[in-house]
Amino acid sequence: MAKVKTAFFCQNCGTQFSKWLGQCTACNQWNTIVEEVIQKEEKKSWNVASEKPKVKKVKAYKVSEISYDKSERITTKNNEFNNVLGDGIVLGSMVLLGGEPGIGKSTLLLQVALSIEKKVLYVSGEESKEQIKMRAERLENVNPDCMILTETKTQNIFKVIDEVEPDVVIIDSIQTLHTDYVEASAGTVSQIRETTTELTKFAKETATPVIIIGHITKDGNIAGPKILEHMVDVVLQFEGDRNHTYRILRANKNRFGSTSELGIFEMQSFGLREVSNPSEILISQKDESLSGTAIAATLEGARPLMIEIQALVSTAVYGTPQRSATGYDLKRMNMLLAVLEKRAGFRLGAKDVFLNIAGGIKVDDPAIDLAVIAAILSSNEDDPIPHDYCFAAEIGLSGEIRPVPRVNQRILEAEKLGFNRIFVSRFNKLTVTNTGIQIIQVSKIEDIYNALF
Repeated sequence: MAKVKTAFFCQNCGTQFSKWLGQCTACNQWNTIVEEVIQKEEKKSWNVASEKPKVKKVKAYKVSEISYDKSERITTKNNEFNNVLGDGIVLGSMVLLGGEPGIGKSTLLLQVALSIEKKVLYVSGEESKEQIKMRAERLENVNPDCMILTETKTQNIFKVIDEVEPDVVIIDSIQTLHTDYVEASAGTVSQIRETTTELTKFAKETATPVIIIGHITKDGNIAGPKILEHMVDVVLQFEGDRNHTYRILRANKNRFGSTSELGIFEMQSFGLREVSNPSEILISQKDESLSGTAIAATLEGARPLMIEIQALVSTAVYGTPQRSATGYDLKRMNMLLAVLEKRAGFRLGAKDVFLNIAGGIKVDDPAIDLAVIAAILSSNEDDPIPHDYCFAAEIGLSGEIRPVPRVNQRILEAEKLGFNRIFVSRFNKLTVTNTGIQIIQVSKIEDIYNALF
């Protein structure tokens, strides 16, 4: 047995040190450096059945000599999950799913496991097989080839994998696993790094996709070393408010597809329901028109969305005016207020301004600038905007209304959802004709104010 050595790791960022320090020099966090035992020995392969080391011949290939099958993806019955991944799970890929406790990560992956028409091994280190069975009975889909394993030692997991030979492996969660090759507690930086390395090597050598769940810290980052997100192929973020029933699945990293796709689910008693028309949850239903609301046509990946912008403008009673934004960049809102003040002559400097995007989502699309301006002006004038109006344009610092990409797709989506009038930039090149929606092209903020009020 090799000599046992120790090293010091920062539990926040994973940086290794030769001695203990009070403050990590990489992330500047205090009291996060912990001593861990590391084993300097020849590490065995993930395949514990092969005792004799095999000498692998290494060869370099020309790009023209490499061939692959574009259809090598496993498709689930969960269309939202497929779209976020890029039309299915790629063979041999490593997928990391992170999210807050109780948000529904285990429910989502168990639902995916039961919807795949292939042999799936669901490994849980947090729940007993009876608990997983109780959850599986509430879900709609039933996969007879879905097997449950409650184990945390990777060597035992790989033994079961050799016996079962699954097509997909799901790990819940990576923080509960431990390997014999590192003498440290489960969940430490060295254990997470080593167990992920073993799973990655297994996935690449056998072309078996592995989906792992990762815990997150109080700051919202995935717990463990930052290298964990570099090692995997796909990083998914499952987010939402536990006080609401809607959940949003985003791709922060995807080596096999776009990172701008969005999946929306609704948590119900039988599991997560796919929301194929997100506009139904992002636009509130009202009996009468109210001031301070405007509908924006935005895009998330290839999917057009109609979202509701809510604004409240009131006189500041505590001296310093308040500025608050939920789901929208506060700095950008302050910029738009400065444009209204300087270029359009609206005196909003002594007024409180509150902004909210209905549905609990966050939007970074600059195309909702015009809707934000319209909602603020509507609240300031206390004059409601008709419910069948929508907006899609960006606001420049000089007060001009700038064009946005793929405006034709936004127009068609607004027409499909029953809107009668859409406001876009005059500088957009429109290709849609003979539509049932009236397209109004504006170039300045004064034009939009005159058209609405």
